[in-house]
Amino acid sequence: MTLEDYIEYQRREFCKDLPCPIQVLLEAAPADSAEYQQIRGICQSSCIHTTYEFHHWLIQKGYLIVRPKAA
Repeated sequence: MTLEDYIEYQRREFCKDLPCPIQVLLEAAPADSAEYQQIRGICQSSCIHTTYEFHHWLIQKGYLIVRPKAA
């Protein structure tokens, strides 16, 4: 299988598509500010969405999860 005709998941695509209320706050904050870092910390340690939601979103959007064969 070649991946030439596929696109990769873009960072925070799931969050932006929902739209996640935390992501909305993150986009409104200046990128290099303390406020941005504080909001980003919520995403990193206390995400309000589950891996179950994310996994099913990936399926609905047609994403494939692949990994290389073991050497």
